[in-house]
Amino acid sequence: MHSLNRREFMSRSAQTLAVAAAARFYAVESHTRGTSSKYASCFGPLDAFVEQYMRAMNAPGMTLVMADRDGVQRVATYGFSDLDEKVAVNADQLFEIGSISKSFVANCLLQLHQEGKVDLQKPVSEYLPWFHVYSSFAPITVHHLLTHSAGLPGDGPLFPADPNAKYRAAYAPGEHFHYCNMGYTALGHLVWTLDGQMLADAFRKRIFDPLGMSHTEPVITFDMRSRLAKNYTAYRSDRPFPRDGRLCEAPGLVMTEGAGCIAATPDDMGRYVQMIANHGKGPRSILLSEESFQLFSKEHIKADEFGPTASYGYGIAVDTLDGHKIVRHTGGMVSFASALHVDIDSGVGSFASINAMQGYRPNPVAQYAMQLMRAKLESKSIQVPALPESPAKIKNAADYVGKYNGGDGRNFEVIASGEELVLVNQDKRTPLQSAGKDSFIAPESDFARFRLVFGRADAKDGKSPVVDASCGGDWFANERYSGPKTFDYPKEWDQYIGHYRNDSPWLGSVRIVVCKGRLLADGTVPIEPAENGLFLVRESEYSPEWIRFADIVNGKAMRVIYSGESFWRVMAS
Repeated sequence: MHSLNRREFMSRSAQTLAVAAAARFYAVESHTRGTSSKYASCFGPLDAFVEQYMRAMNAPGMTLVMADRDGVQRVATYGFSDLDEKVAVNADQLFEIGSISKSFVANCLLQLHQEGKVDLQKPVSEYLPWFHVYSSFAPITVHHLLTHSAGLPGDGPLFPADPNAKYRAAYAPGEHFHYCNMGYTALGHLVWTLDGQMLADAFRKRIFDPLGMSHTEPVITFDMRSRLAKNYTAYRSDRPFPRDGRLCEAPGLVMTEGAGCIAATPDDMGRYVQMIANHGKGPRSILLSEESFQLFSKEHIKADEFGPTASYGYGIAVDTLDGHKIVRHTGGMVSFASALHVDIDSGVGSFASINAMQGYRPNPVAQYAMQLMRAKLESKSIQVPALPESPAKIKNAADYVGKYNGGDGRNFEVIASGEELVLVNQDKRTPLQSAGKDSFIAPESDFARFRLVFGRADAKDGKSPVVDASCGGDWFANERYSGPKTFDYPKEWDQYIGHYRNDSPWLGSVRIVVCKGRLLADGTVPIEPAENGLFLVRESEYSPEWIRFADIVNGKAMRVIYSGESFWRVMAS
């Protein structure tokens, strides 16, 4: 891995190095346009926010680019590529951009559409005869895959291990949005089929070369690992990860599928931002016609997974912010987290990426950088965004205070100190961290493997009294609970209970439990029996995900098939 030390940083006339000596926070600036940039006054406020944000979110390092229709305006890097050696991130290092790659796939298909090689409204099977889905609905079109509205599972393998296995559409294509990586893997094969060259070559020819993205890698393999910023993942990958959790260096990764296979430098991503800001026009050629760009950035379907006001275009989320139309996307990899935001009305945008996966994306940074640029063009001022609150700060902490008793004699108590909660179990005190509505993480405790989820007297009333709690398959009630304390369930479910794991870094663990008479994945997601031994995963109302249990040995399932991926029983508690 190529890294620069402080002396080498200082020797570069185009770079300045700022060091917060006491805490050793590095911010390295590489100006494409130097101090003459019209956005120079934005850089100080942005850097101050980035430092606070990274400290609040426990981020090791970050890369950031700001660009507009005129070009790349600023490249900056922050923090560390190597946490142990305290080596700063540098602008030559690659960061994996994850699902932002989907917009590149969509861009290639829109170019093929311009050339008359693909009709986006035709069934995918007309171009890919091997792509077959059991369905009682209308055929799945290219458009449906581009908009995540095909009704297919999100993360199943495009080619299941069982060659006879086929996926089943859960609902009529186009009716609902469900994020589908498998669909974009299929679209990558569609580019290959229609263009006569593999996806990596199509990326280079159709996007990288015209935009001058000469340092970007179209696929992630071990051959380019030395060019990546050193990257990190959860030390314990079989349980909820607290924001301040321990990290470890991530394993090497091979990713060549269209769902998320690109690794880029910040400067190169700035060139991509410039093209989007210019409505598909690159510095050397026009990649997308105005008609194609309108398809790219059109609100084709509501996409609540991206926010209450968001829709989805082709490979990109579409939203409004401060009265402006923006396109945005995030990218989550095993050990990178990225965000891209472009205001296509004002023609400004930003890309940010962190060299760790901790369950969040740097959206606040990318959005703030974009807003600062737009405010500068409009001669306006904007407020500094609020930092994410500490997960240890719980405004309604008093709701959860009390003693909770389990039917097996296992008990715990929750006490509050201001806006902080502490779980007391067997004389051990564990500070709780918020993990969403009525949900908490209790790291380094007997409750660490699952979220601790509290229930209210009226599940639809968030202000009704807290009366019980669950952690995996364990259930506890407090003195305010007045409902049943025993729950019936089919006894064959006992053979499914357990910890299952796939050692792929993408998949990790799933734990199946029974709690309050319900079968759950990871203690929170309901699994409902369907026909022919299939279970439906009800993470949302229209979720097409499914589970099947297999290989029963001595009354225990040895394998869980989760939307086509196999997880094997861990023969330990």
